[in-house]
Amino acid sequence: MFDILTFTHLLNGLLMVAFPLGLGIILERRIHLGWRLWWIGAGTFILSQAFHIPFNNALTGLFRQGVLPAPPSGWELPFNAVILGLSAGVWEETARYAVFRWWAKDARTWRKGVLFGAGHGGIEAILLGVLVLINFFYFVAIRSADLSTLVPANQLPLAQAAVAAYWSAPWYGTLLGALERLFTLPVQICLAVLVLQAFIRNQRRWYVAAIAWHALADAVAVIALSKWGAYTTEAIIALFSLISLGIIFVLRQPEPPSELVIAPKTGFAPLPPMIESDVLETPEKLDQTRYSP
Repeated sequence: MFDILTFTHLLNGLLMVAFPLGLGIILERRIHLGWRLWWIGAGTFILSQAFHIPFNNALTGLFRQGVLPAPPSGWELPFNAVILGLSAGVWEETARYAVFRWWAKDARTWRKGVLFGAGHGGIEAILLGVLVLINFFYFVAIRSADLSTLVPANQLPLAQAAVAAYWSAPWYGTLLGALERLFTLPVQICLAVLVLQAFIRNQRRWYVAAIAWHALADAVAVIALSKWGAYTTEAIIALFSLISLGIIFVLRQPEPPSELVIAPKTGFAPLPPMIESDVLETPEKLDQTRYSP
């Protein structure tokens, strides 16, 4: 069965992959730096998650076991939002800082920071898009299946509810994932440009500012999703995206001469201007050009 929901669910995953790749192609063609820094940015995101995800899992386990004290009653949501935001900010921006310092040592211009950030946010969107597509094909496969033959009896009601929810969502709601990735890309580029300022300006406060901006964006999104739902949350993320775009362009600096792409000269050098005396033949000039043995 192929209907509007099937199309939009599939489109959602495809757009999550297409947006970052399209941005990468546009940037590569406009700033002429190749794909190396894009891939370094992508590797930086993966490196950060290798520490970020286990840290979150360990922290959750410590709270559940009572090793760490639980937040006061009524403060669970803001507490969790701040912890999750700081965790993401610290691990991702520290990874960016470390890569700029020890790996991408040549990345010291605004253009290179933008390309690096596009790779960092781009690979995040692509990986999430791939997961969305895998999820889509799974739900297509079990849409008309007898779930009682696929899941244990005690999990059957939960599985039936998940399938029903997936195929009953409004079509525009199924595209929120792609919209969020589109809004998140400028934020990730902004964070990369902020961290890069720590090296360009030799001031570590820019690294701290990147952590704070990342933590604030994530924390507000967590609270908004719980309090006001997905649509309001996307509007708030869009606001963060617009502010991030402003920060990106405010921090734009002139490129050093060695970083500028100079178009090769074409054609011939202009001839010097001719004056009337060069054109007119005079008896003296004719006498000078006469052949003499």
